[in-house]
Amino acid sequence: MLEVGKYNELVVESKVEFGLYLDSDQGRILLPQKYVSPDFNLGDTIKVFIYTDSEDRLVATTLKPKGVVGDFVFLEAKDVASFGTFMDWGLEKDLLVPKSEQQDRMVPPKKYLIKICFDEGTGRVYGTAKISANCDKNIDLLKAGQKVDLLIHSITEIGIMAVVNNRYFGMLYRSETYRDLSIGDTCTGYIMRFREDNKIDLTLKEPGYSSVKGSAATIVKILNKAGGFIPCHDKSSPEEIKKVFAMSKKEFKRAIGGLFKQGVLELDENGISLKQVEKSKKDNPWNR
Repeated sequence: MLEVGKYNELVVESKVEFGLYLDSDQGRILLPQKYVSPDFNLGDTIKVFIYTDSEDRLVATTLKPKGVVGDFVFLEAKDVASFGTFMDWGLEKDLLVPKSEQQDRMVPPKKYLIKICFDEGTGRVYGTAKISANCDKNIDLLKAGQKVDLLIHSITEIGIMAVVNNRYFGMLYRSETYRDLSIGDTCTGYIMRFREDNKIDLTLKEPGYSSVKGSAATIVKILNKAGGFIPCHDKSSPEEIKKVFAMSKKEFKRAIGGLFKQGVLELDENGISLKQVEKSKKDNPWNR
């Protein structure tokens, strides 16, 4: 079945002066001559992207758009009309984000996160900037603690909004985020919990005690780099711990507790030190 706004594999049916006609269950589709490779022959199956031209006719191209129907992608606004904004998505015909699908007024050449959609009624591909409303609300396939891919959508005083696995919508709380993130960044995260409205709370650290391994490794690495001793301990302020180790005080205490039990760390009122490092504290750059 032909999928508009996506890649399709179609058979070359005939050659004409202005291109190739490809066979589909919705009739013949033109691949314009400028996209025809000398290697294409009658009967060949070729991979093409299908969308509609300015007259709403189905057309094929070998150009690669920046996204297909269902994708969330950052696109640059090119032109503004009374009925919407045209976005550059890598094809000759720009992607329209109708005015009704915009959150705020869109200004060229700024980039915006857009979901590429297909209108069954008109057969047209369009974009929407209403990200949360167009994410999948069915989260039955997800579970707490699951590792997920994140695309940073927006940043507010409360949290960092992200698209999860190119499908769902979630939030990282600012108080739980210990690295700098910018709009458009991609990173790995974990599902912390689900809210009643089917929104997802996220974290950059693996939830629960399973995250201690990663945090403990970070602490050991930083200690080694510092010469084996750092004047931080469980009584240090959350701000100081965050500055040195980029983690919460709760995570820090949990990790150093595990390292102490393993015999890796020594803890005292002055700070923490690695047992296997023989450098004296007076040679430590933290004491300078």
